[in-house]
This record gives sequence, C-alpha cells and structure tokens, in this order.
Amino acid sequence: MKKLLVCLLAVSVLVLGACGGGKPKADPNDLTRGMDRKIVMGYSQIGAESEWRTACTNSVKAAAEEWNIELIFSDAQQKQENQLQAIRSFIQQKVDIIAFTPVVETGWEAILKECLDAKIPTICVDRSIQGSDRQAANPGDMNDPDNWFTAFIGSDMEQEGNRAAQWMINNVPNLLPGKSVYNIAELQGTVGSSAQTGRFKGFRDTLGIPSADATGTSSDGKYKIILSQTGNFTRAEGNQVMEAFMKSDGASIDVLFAHNDDMAIGAIGAIQEAGRVPGKDIVIIGIDAVKGAFEAMIAGTMNASIECNPLLGPQVMDTAVKLLTGQTVPKWVVSQESDYDQANAAEAYPSRQY
Repeated sequence: MKKLLVCLLAVSVLVLGACGGGKPKADPNDLTRGMDRKIVMGYSQIGAESEWRTACTNSVKAAAEEWNIELIFSDAQQKQENQLQAIRSFIQQKVDIIAFTPVVETGWEAILKECLDAKIPTICVDRSIQGSDRQAANPGDMNDPDNWFTAFIGSDMEQEGNRAAQWMINNVPNLLPGKSVYNIAELQGTVGSSAQTGRFKGFRDTLGIPSADATGTSSDGKYKIILSQTGNFTRAEGNQVMEAFMKSDGASIDVLFAHNDDMAIGAIGAIQEAGRVPGKDIVIIGIDAVKGAFEAMIAGTMNASIECNPLLGPQVMDTAVKLLTGQTVPKWVVSQESDYDQANAAEAYPSRQY
C-alpha cells in the first residue's frame, strides 16, 4: 500500500509539473514580442532601386527578426502588377498583417478592399496612395482612400520638397553671387509615386510656381525651373538624363534639384564630363541623406541632402503588434529627419547607418 501511495504521489507531481498549474508555459521563441503567439507579416517592397531602398529593406528584415515576426517578403521589381499579385498571395496565405510600399499612387482601391474583406490590417510604408492625406477624416467612408489602409508610416514628401527649396533660397545666392536669376534643372523620381508627386509639389509651392507646371519662374522672379525630367530614382538614369541636360542647356544650369541622392550622384559624373564643376559651378541638392551623398558633400561635389529616413523597420513591427493587440495607433506615424550640407556632413557621417 505504501509503495502504491508513493507511486501515485510521484505521478501527481509529474502531472502538476507538466501542467504548470493547468497550462504549460509558452516557449519565448514561438512568440512575437508583446504578443501571446508568433505572427506572420506579408511585406511587398517595390524593389532595390537605390541605397535608400536597400537600407529600408534591411531595416524591415532586421526588425522582423528582432520582434520574432515571421516575414514573407516580396520584391516587386518596380512593377505594380507584381505587388498586387503578392498581396493577393498574402491574403490566400491568411497572414496576420500586410505591409507594402506602393510603386505608384493609383490602382490600390480593389486590392486594399480585398484586405479589408479578409479582415487583414494593412500598413502603408514610405510611399502613400492617391487621395490620401493620412488623416482618415471620415472613418467608414469607403470613398476616402485613407480608410483603405490601417496606418501609414513614413515621411512628409511635400515637406521634403519644401525643405529642399528653402535650403536653396537660403544658400544659393551666397554660393553663386552676382546672379539675378538662378536656373534650375530637376531630376524627378518615378512619375506617379507619392515621393515624386510630393517633392515636385513641395518644391514648387515654396517657390511660388504652380504645382502642376514642370517648368516656371518663382513668384519673386529669382528662380527658374528650366528642365525637368524623370530619372526613376536610379543612379544610372540620373546620369543619362543629366547628360542630356548638359548637352542641351548645360551652360545655363545653376542648380540641380534631384528627388533622391542616387540620381544626384549619377548626375555628378555627367556634369564633370561636360566640363563643369559639380558643387561649385552647379549647386546640387538631393533628398534621402544616404552615405553616398555624405561622401559627395565631404568631397565638395554635392552641396546638400534633405533627409528621408529609411530605417522604418522598428516602427513597422511596433505598429503591427499594436494593431493586432487592439492598441490605438495614429493614422500617420511620421519619421524624424534632419537636413545636411557641406557644413555638417563630415561631423554626421561616422554615425550614419545607411
């Protein structure tokens, strides 16, 4: 009888130990940070067209690993049809949440409503969609594009255009003294992307040029956009378009405004080949603040870069967890950014992560 009681007691101890009081403890390796389970995220990235985009992708992947989120990543190779296909695949796989960076602003209503029907929240990253002001002033109104996605994480693209124009107004008269009018060449980003439309409009708004006009003169008559063409955010196309600019009006250009640093860096070679000195004969302003731009500013071949922060991965993962745990998330999570030029580039360069 004693042996039987000892055996029963031992079994009871084992059972209670296994149950942990009724429920076994979950392995932390199976949990997403801040959740009671591991979540799956589908992410559609537009491609790898620039240093900035590569930094953004690396940030997303690193943050997913840190948060212990299973990431299904898709590279759209600059094609919206690839993004639509990827997002439909995410829906079919019943992921917990979808994040995407739209190649262009239009053509998203149907796919995002499919996500809504599947009750999968969506995070728009870096670039937004047409008609969105990231506010969702009319919740529930499905004619409002802000209700098609759950949250937006990224920069104010119009403000970046504003900042580029303001830097030019503050500095170009001192860099190129004695001129009554400064002629500007512009390298636009991918036409139809929110980065292109925002920077295009913001730059013109600050100068007092109609935001729909590719070329035009500022309201004070001091600045004139004489050339404007897309370079699709790539270094190679920035070089090609700038080469054409230099052949047609190279002697007249005083300022180059590029919608990103990669195009600005590509343009430097074309300016040098045409016999002019980048950073001196032609003031060069880019956007993104990637390491290549800092190196060019330190070398004196580029004058300024307006920061657009690509390290959005932690914000994406944090926002995803908050959405899936029912926490309140602002419609627009705005990035924190600065402006850089030859005066502060060398000091800031060692701490740059991209």
